Amino acid sequence: MKGMKPLKQLKLSVPAQDAPITSFLTASGTFHDGDLLLNMKGLRLTSEDKENRPSDAKEIDLQFSLEDLETIKVIGKGSGGVVQLVRHKWIGTLFALKVIQMNIQEDIRKQIVQELKINQASQCPHIVVCYHSFYRNGAISLVFEYMDRGSLTDVIRQLKTILEPYLAVVCKQVLQGLVYLHHERHVIHRDIKPSNLLVNQKGEVKITDFGVSAMLANSMGQRDTFVGTYNYMSPERISGKTYDYKSDIWSLGLVILECAIGRFPFIQSEDQQSWPSFYELLEAIVSKPPPTAPPDQFSPEFCSFVSACIQKEPKNRSSALDLLNHPFIKKFEDKDIDLAILVSCLEPPVNFQNKLHCNKDFIV
Repeated sequence: MKGMKPLKQLKLSVPAQDAPITSFLTASGTFHDGDLLLNMKGLRLTSEDKENRPSDAKEIDLQFSLEDLETIKVIGKGSGGVVQLVRHKWIGTLFALKVIQMNIQEDIRKQIVQELKINQASQCPHIVVCYHSFYRNGAISLVFEYMDRGSLTDVIRQLKTILEPYLAVVCKQVLQGLVYLHHERHVIHRDIKPSNLLVNQKGEVKITDFGVSAMLANSMGQRDTFVGTYNYMSPERISGKTYDYKSDIWSLGLVILECAIGRFPFIQSEDQQSWPSFYELLEAIVSKPPPTAPPDQFSPEFCSFVSACIQKEPKNRSSALDLLNHPFIKKFEDKDIDLAILVSCLEPPVNFQNKLHCNKDFIV
């Protein structure tokens, strides 16, 4: 089109490797880990036991390749990789392309493989769609749907606070995503925070970023690994104890309270300039009473919902399934609250999914 500058073609650089990757590569240049096969043509999940191989297993659609995408700009950077806004050359559709420079340390490799498997299997409307994934030149590329109103971080940056009716809509959609993860996929997300809850102009809220999620192999669902973002960690996680699905509920409670009051709940006032250090946060989460919604500013239903999430003892927290039936959620179900109206007045974010937003997240 005349008058427009040509967009750059997508290029992926070859990263420096801390460890050899040959043990995970086949002769054809395919990244192979267990039942996962990933190369420049796409991703396949196969079964090592042919008798148990799913009957619907099929090859990836080869017509969609990295060469079909052109870069518009970088929209996010973090410890997990770079996120680019890209456009399909032929149909014009926008996507978010997450490029992970492979570092084959055991823990990192397992996280990446886990994220690939969750994205491949996800069939929930409240989980960000991963359309394709590729491996080439030492980098893994994930092609996600583009959530054009960014994250809750971007929303509250512009609005300062979100009113209860809209928070109820946000909560319901996130809870539906957590029910899918916890009860159908048996996954703890482990990094629920505002920047991992994305919004589009339709008013849809979706969960993203499973790089630190854990597939649970046993019915008790207990984990004792220490990964994720410190700020939103539950008491049992930040103190190094075993944890289960309820750790995501604590994180959700903090996120929703932050959206309501306009600041991170462990910041005492709006006048406080700096965020608490890790040790200050550890002491506050483990030793002090949990934050609550001010009863003189919010409805009893909202205060009750926050309290049901932010309980120091996991056994006292409600599950995602129980919270879907909480009076706060039910209060607005028949009110026809349209979140699209709220987000339509917002400016599109400059950096959505920004993992290092204002250095407020302590990432491990």
